[in-house]
Amino acid sequence: MIKRIPLLFIFFILMASSSLAYSTTLLIIGDSLSAGYRMPVEKSWPVLLPQKLQQQNKEVNVINASISGDTSGNGLARLPALLQQHQPDYVLIELGANDGLRGFSPNIISQNLATMIDLIKKQNAQPLLMQIRVPTNYGQRYSNAFSGLYPKLSEQKEVPLLPFFLEHVITQPEWMMSDGLHPKAAAQPWIAEFVAEALSKVI
Repeated sequence: MIKRIPLLFIFFILMASSSLAYSTTLLIIGDSLSAGYRMPVEKSWPVLLPQKLQQQNKEVNVINASISGDTSGNGLARLPALLQQHQPDYVLIELGANDGLRGFSPNIISQNLATMIDLIKKQNAQPLLMQIRVPTNYGQRYSNAFSGLYPKLSEQKEVPLLPFFLEHVITQPEWMMSDGLHPKAAAQPWIAEFVAEALSKVI
């Protein structure tokens, strides 16, 4: 005689399987480069990222907490609540571009990012830092100091440094908006694949 398996039991098994499939959570905290600036959110690279990660044999639940216009200070102010709410395993910090465009001191940016890294580690999560660069029209000295703070932080805090996707996108004019700063929707699948490949080496 075949025993019937209770439906409630099957439900719990399915729920547990779903939870295991996405046992890794990645929180992205960034600015307009990650927020889907001037495009439907479903076309932004963070929304496309889970599928690209699957192709790298990584099952990851991606939470995008990026807000257009945010500086490193804004991100730092929002971070504690985000960590408490989402309890991520990894946090990708994509911040600093707006600081640089406003000419903020690299020391202040570095301090903000360092504090974010420390907060993430205290929550037993792994911080990931993305390299950011600013146009050289701000002066070579400032541009070098700005871009140099990221590898220094990566080494000092022993956190992975991910490459800056915009460096590659900006060389394709058809992928850039008229402001010369933001990628179009057409560039988002490539960005998602680029970031997924970088992430697959550290998560």
